[in-house]
Amino acid sequence: MVIFYVLLLIHLYNLIFKISFMKALVYHGPAKQSWEEKPQPVIKESTDAIVKITKTTICGTDLHIMKGDVPTVTDGRILGHEGVGIIEEAGSGVANFKKGDHVLISCITSCGKCEYCKKGMYSHCINGGWILGNMIDGTQAEYVRIPHADNSLYHIPEDTDEEALVMLSDILPTGFECGVLNGKIQPGDSVAIVGAGPIGLAALLTAQFYTPAQIIMIDVDDNRLQVAKTFGATNIINSNKEDAIENVMKLTAGKGVDTAIEAVGIPATFELCQSVIAPGGCIANIGVHGKSVELHLETLWSRNITITTRLVDTVTTPMLFKNVQSGKLDAKKLITHHFKLEQIIEAYKTFGNAAEEKALKVILEA
Repeated sequence: MVIFYVLLLIHLYNLIFKISFMKALVYHGPAKQSWEEKPQPVIKESTDAIVKITKTTICGTDLHIMKGDVPTVTDGRILGHEGVGIIEEAGSGVANFKKGDHVLISCITSCGKCEYCKKGMYSHCINGGWILGNMIDGTQAEYVRIPHADNSLYHIPEDTDEEALVMLSDILPTGFECGVLNGKIQPGDSVAIVGAGPIGLAALLTAQFYTPAQIIMIDVDDNRLQVAKTFGATNIINSNKEDAIENVMKLTAGKGVDTAIEAVGIPATFELCQSVIAPGGCIANIGVHGKSVELHLETLWSRNITITTRLVDTVTTPMLFKNVQSGKLDAKKLITHHFKLEQIIEAYKTFGNAAEEKALKVILEA
């Protein structure tokens, strides 16, 4: 009888305060997640928008979160920072969007006004940055609250392929900004990309804007390496089956590569980049590192090497958007699997067992 009255009180409370619920993927600590009911997000600031998710995906960073590599993500957080959807409600301070607008969600939230935003460093926005699925609830849910909506959403034109645009939330600008731009790739350069997962393949696709002479993909997964070959890699190396350093040196006449892009986030792959870089070259880190790595200054100090790190700022999203729309950048070929949003636990298993499942990016449809 007591339980009945408790449930009745909860029901009355929800009716009075008009609380609606939704389903979401919730993090409960390393290797613990569940698809459960959560209150729907509401407008907290006048610059917020509530977006009803139509399609989202899983990022390699989400796998790092599930391993406990990102301590800022706490128990109870809804994961996800990518997606497209329809605006359900816009705050009174939102000028560029209204209810019913079809939008692309940026993985980076930016106010557009702070010191860092004015420098184009949106990832370090004082009131934003990478907060979705990290510091605030994210996009692997039926609804999501987007702060600073005017600067953190993009209009989607009619008859545009939603699935391709999901790749613009994070993976394409990340591969391009953190790998290609930070790697200072120039026409005729030799490039090694260590890691042929989705982010490494995004770097491969966008590196070709600068017509490097060689793009060498290094991975331990033959399937992903073959995919990289079809995406434009000039050479592929399975580092489990052959000596990656020796092979890179053979391919570059003993010099090493002009740019080495680390796209995994483990010590071994960062060390490999240090071993194959040519004098005057640039090592561009993309990977999310949960453990310390060894920096070999004893061999690098005299070789004019640049090492760059970066969190994606999404400043190139508008340019990449145009290239995807025009067909010059085929983002959709990164997608290998489709699931309903309520199948997200199964999708995580598939994405986490990429080698066995031959998975790249998955699309989750609400």
